[in-house]
Amino acid sequence: MVEPSFRKGRGAQYNPANRFHQHNYELDPAIIAEQNPATEYITVQPKTIITKVNSPDIPFEYSINPYQGCEHGCVYCYARESHNYWGYSAGLEFEQKILVKKDAPALLEKQLKRKQYVAKPIMLSGNTDPYQPAEQKYGITRALLQVLWKYRHPVSIITKNSYILKDLDILSKLAEHQLVKVCLSITTLQEDLRRFLEPRTSSIQQRFQAVQQLTDHGIPVSVMAAPMIPGLNEHELMGLARKASEAGAHSLGYTMVRLNGDIGPIFEDWIRRTYPDRADKVLNKIKECHNGQLSDTRSGIRMRGEGQIAEMIRQQYQLAKKLYFQDKSAPPFNMELFEKFRTPQLSLF
Repeated sequence: MVEPSFRKGRGAQYNPANRFHQHNYELDPAIIAEQNPATEYITVQPKTIITKVNSPDIPFEYSINPYQGCEHGCVYCYARESHNYWGYSAGLEFEQKILVKKDAPALLEKQLKRKQYVAKPIMLSGNTDPYQPAEQKYGITRALLQVLWKYRHPVSIITKNSYILKDLDILSKLAEHQLVKVCLSITTLQEDLRRFLEPRTSSIQQRFQAVQQLTDHGIPVSVMAAPMIPGLNEHELMGLARKASEAGAHSLGYTMVRLNGDIGPIFEDWIRRTYPDRADKVLNKIKECHNGQLSDTRSGIRMRGEGQIAEMIRQQYQLAKKLYFQDKSAPPFNMELFEKFRTPQLSLF
């Protein structure tokens, strides 16, 4: 039974101390229970916007994050740790203090116009969701897509929000020239679980509908069943794969939950509040997949885990691919248009 003091609409239920701060303060729990501050949008001015990704087990080289922090509030989100670098907590502040990069489109165009720039697919976002609620207010993701379309630059998008459908017009143009691929992250088929686990994301039904609509408009769509959390959603992988295929997805991916740094205590606090009857079971199963720990930073292992439980999930995934995605694929990115549109005058000679 969920605790009465549970903050509805939020994943994390408290703010762990920022590990970079020398001094921290704690509020009385009775005061905290009554507080649920509104989301605050904070404008920041980065000098560049394209980030080089150096992790060998992440399948893209460049990413752009128009927003830091994420109001979706996914309690397991690995991006929470990055909020410490901006001076905030990985807990509630990750969901309540959203950093907005209004200059991102201009910075992107500036970088694309550099002579030394070589086009490679850019991921939107790779860290926090480009279609989180802030996008409805600021439209930065759409403006970035307009720049990418102007230069015919390839882009991948991953999101949990059906708000991506507002950009069907520009996504359709990109898809017509093989310049875009979209991934919908769908964690569970249980709407009740989704509301606690990912409180401000689109509903499961809305996400599957987004997969269908994007597919109907010729936009290649995959589904990421992530993360798999033993004891909560791992048993849904086959059903989720079937629904994704029926909606038109061309492929399926998955990752194992990993709770690095502050995310471990945040998740443990969350599950003891929301599912106290199964909290120990879930936490112990996660540890079984990560060498006895909630966290795992080992490249090549952290995404899949190891041990009997992880192997059972891997086998389910392989079977799901064979049953539902064997004859499906997405077209490769078109890498030939960028130079023509960056230097259009050359086409006159």
